[in-house]
Amino acid sequence: MPRATSNGIEIEYETFGALAAPPLLLIAGLGSQMLSWDDDFCALLASRGFRVIRYDNRDSGLSTWVEDAYTLDDMADDAAGLLDALGIAAAHVVGASMGGFIAQLLTLNHPGRVLTLTSIMSGPNGDDQVQPTAEGSAVLMAPAPPTREERIALGLWAKQKLLGPADPFDEPYERARITRAVDRAYHPAGFGRQLGAILVAKGRLERLGAVGVPTLVIHGDADILVPVENGRRVAAAIPGARLMEIEGMGHDVPRRVWSQVADAIASLAHEAPLVERA
Repeated sequence: MPRATSNGIEIEYETFGALAAPPLLLIAGLGSQMLSWDDDFCALLASRGFRVIRYDNRDSGLSTWVEDAYTLDDMADDAAGLLDALGIAAAHVVGASMGGFIAQLLTLNHPGRVLTLTSIMSGPNGDDQVQPTAEGSAVLMAPAPPTREERIALGLWAKQKLLGPADPFDEPYERARITRAVDRAYHPAGFGRQLGAILVAKGRLERLGAVGVPTLVIHGDADILVPVENGRRVAAAIPGARLMEIEGMGHDVPRRVWSQVADAIASLAHEAPLVERA
């Protein structure tokens, strides 16, 4: 896969769809690789007329593993630098979980680079954030195991816990995805540094009032890691934002909602035609 130099580090990325199509940047969550955006979901978004770009955040996957502490603002700068490296003036931006934090900061810190913002199962950080349930915290703080098989088993356990009640656990599918990610790159130290960046981030509900692009907030009502009240707060703070609250969805974007989510993102993009042509 291609790599780009961004903000002083190397970023691994992959694209789907036509080069000339409107760019759609996907930002992954805590400790997740770009593979967390399923290949088929990326292809589905591309079929809606986007040039889809997914990438490994710093300290995850095949992007640079950074030894020093950093912030979510640094990670937003990475995203802006990737757009620079790809010659993209502005993009539609979608972030999930921690990726939603980064997407919000990219919108606020780099005005004009974001055409539309979609924040999925995310929140406002800091004192403005509703914390995980006890069960969600147990998933978040589970220690990294030493062997490949134990790492895969932990991933399967975590996925089962985070799925909502409306979505059955597909063990063969999830095992294949988790195995692919574990074999590609396993980096618990990076997870720890990313978590540190989240923990020191300040709440930004007040700042979100300055978001001036069409915004969609998507959240499951059964999310134990980032409870749905976080999505409601983000949507209420951003002028004109729409909230898509999905019944029975946990901390995941399950296959059953892919078409619904892709259609909503495409519909949102149509609200920024003049900006996109600029």
